[in-house]
Amino acid sequence: MSNEVYAFTLESTLDEIQNACPDVTSNFVFKDGKIIAKNKKTTEENATQTINAFDAITERANALGDVDNITIQSTKGKVNIAAMNDFYVTTVSSKEADEKYVNTLTRILIPIVIKLSKKIQLASLENETIRIDQPKSEDNKDEAAEGAVEEMGESDEAKDQSDQTYYEEEKEETAPVESETYEEPEQAEPEAKYDNDPLLPEPPVTQLIVENLSGLLVPSDTVRIDKEVITQWAELYGDRKIKEVEVEALNGKITRCKFKQIKKSKDAGKGIVKMPEKIQLTLETQQGELVTVKPVIE
Repeated sequence: MSNEVYAFTLESTLDEIQNACPDVTSNFVFKDGKIIAKNKKTTEENATQTINAFDAITERANALGDVDNITIQSTKGKVNIAAMNDFYVTTVSSKEADEKYVNTLTRILIPIVIKLSKKIQLASLENETIRIDQPKSEDNKDEAAEGAVEEMGESDEAKDQSDQTYYEEEKEETAPVESETYEEPEQAEPEAKYDNDPLLPEPPVTQLIVENLSGLLVPSDTVRIDKEVITQWAELYGDRKIKEVEVEALNGKITRCKFKQIKKSKDAGKGIVKMPEKIQLTLETQQGELVTVKPVIE
């Protein structure tokens, strides 16, 4: 897939991340040693130096396997390089930056933009294939149509002559026979069936940020959700009992699990879902990442 497809959307996304978090002094995306996109404050020289340093580190770390994340800390700030969908996203931030907030923005926005760009590219390729596989030209179609009309005309003449001859011979050999008219009895229309069950609304999808849930008596198959979200479900579905929820991570992994209300009032209204480690491993997600949650209606 062409890297140019990503360039425009990724550059806009990098600028928006810096606007949302001014403590991010520089950020850019690269792949196979080439800069794909960078924000306005990132120079070509600085980005190239960072990529060269990264390549040197990964060469020495080959024995450990693929490198997914590198963080370099200094007294003035830090540099973070994270692998996302075959790309590497580099973020340079000051020491005052909210690390959790910056990571959340980057890990949510960048994969979404890459995924959308890939879909746009696939749609474009499909359109080009349709144009290549178009049928014959209009001239050829007109010629074919004219030939077909001529053949139909000749065929009709021959058919008329044959019908006339057959009619005369048949008239001589047979006498006319009156045919009886048969009317089929009217069939009663089937009674319309009506479904008495009310039409239920589609389950609402809520975006929440993962928070760790741990403790001695915490069940490993249950997440905790804000009371306001659970109340909205109850208002939508009335007396129907909702026993499970469907949780989907950014990577497309989905699982069904039980749920309870968040206990601590200090965590209410923060847009979070408290999740035990077992469910996080199933979804291949972690604290600070975004997931979607919707009720399972049966």
